[in-house]
Amino acid sequence: MQITIIAGGSRGDVQPYVALGKGLKDAGHAVRILSSDNFHDLVTDYGLDFFTTGGSSQAVAQSLQAHLAQGNMLKILSQMSQASRTQAIQAAEKGLIACQGSDLILGGLSGLFSGQALSEKLGIPLLLAYLVPFTPTSMFPGALTPLPQSPLTRWLNKPSHLLTQQTMWQSFRSADNKARTEVLHIPSASFWGPFSSLKRQKRPVLYGYSPQVLPHPSDWDASQHVTGYWFLEPPAGWEPPVDLVQFLQSGPPPIYIGFGSMSNSEPEEVADMVLRALARTGQRGVLYAGWGGLKKEQLPETVFMTGSVPHSWLFPRMAAIVHHGGVGTTAAGLAAGVPSIITPFFADQPFWGRRVYELGVGPKPIAHRRLTVDNLTQAIERVVSDAEMRKKAASLGERIRAEDGIAQAVKIIEQSQQ
Repeated sequence: MQITIIAGGSRGDVQPYVALGKGLKDAGHAVRILSSDNFHDLVTDYGLDFFTTGGSSQAVAQSLQAHLAQGNMLKILSQMSQASRTQAIQAAEKGLIACQGSDLILGGLSGLFSGQALSEKLGIPLLLAYLVPFTPTSMFPGALTPLPQSPLTRWLNKPSHLLTQQTMWQSFRSADNKARTEVLHIPSASFWGPFSSLKRQKRPVLYGYSPQVLPHPSDWDASQHVTGYWFLEPPAGWEPPVDLVQFLQSGPPPIYIGFGSMSNSEPEEVADMVLRALARTGQRGVLYAGWGGLKKEQLPETVFMTGSVPHSWLFPRMAAIVHHGGVGTTAAGLAAGVPSIITPFFADQPFWGRRVYELGVGPKPIAHRRLTVDNLTQAIERVVSDAEMRKKAASLGERIRAEDGIAQAVKIIEQSQQ
């Protein structure tokens, strides 16, 4: 088959689709990935064909910096909605090129609306493959809503998923319809969005996370598949930086601290907070350089700054992971078998933070805007000293590593086209 995968968002959002694409390629399929320009090398390094949507997802994140720091989902959606008209036109134009001749279009949240429109235009089936739960269920609240998991609010769980769907759709409806009518020359979508149409098609829906982390809800039908995570192995020939290896060998396992592509309006303040918490706890640290605020010459000998290093190699060598709760980093931390401290900004990050806490493999999440030296210090002290938490994290990691989410997903995709 010729398969086009629509993959937008941050590195943590895109990377699982690259992993799935590689799995499909290894199974004999031709795979194209439609994504933003800053992921060109990530895609082509694994032998997949890259098609651009235009622009950079990192630039988008930087433009949302103030709202990201506050974790204000409504303001983030509002600003994204304003920018989406131009992006939707561009995505439709580029998508037409990328999807020509394909047998299947595959996409998640970032490819839901554009993928459905391209599917209608070209007569190519769309298969949805999400990284977060999106099918309504009464078992837990929507991953993109702030509703807590509680017996008292369980009756709101299913409506919260429906609210999530409509909040997303209404934010992008105008842009989607503009792309449909002006570029694709197809009718506008329903006021309520494509959800009913997609449900009627009865196609499989894939979820690229572990059933050990979030089991298949009992009120989902058999078309919904929780396959296991889609992990991307380091590229062939990759070697870790020598200075990082030397640092790791020079003392006990350090604490990893990194916030992925999340911007912070006061990076120097956060950097100082992190260094003080490490000093108070007597822990060594590995800091991801991507979020700024630090220079190597400012660091004590007990702290190492690193650029992008495969989490599958780095995280098992850590004592614990401090991160923002993005789905990719959360998956890598859980698979590594070490505790996680999650400091969520917005979107699905609080959901994964709560889930890590419920599983007993990390303390309660700390909203990033509420992060202090004191509460970070307390969290670090907890994860390095709590033997039961460390045992649970190791056990969960072992079970996750025993899964093969990519093989399961490839099998379902192939069966769907027979």
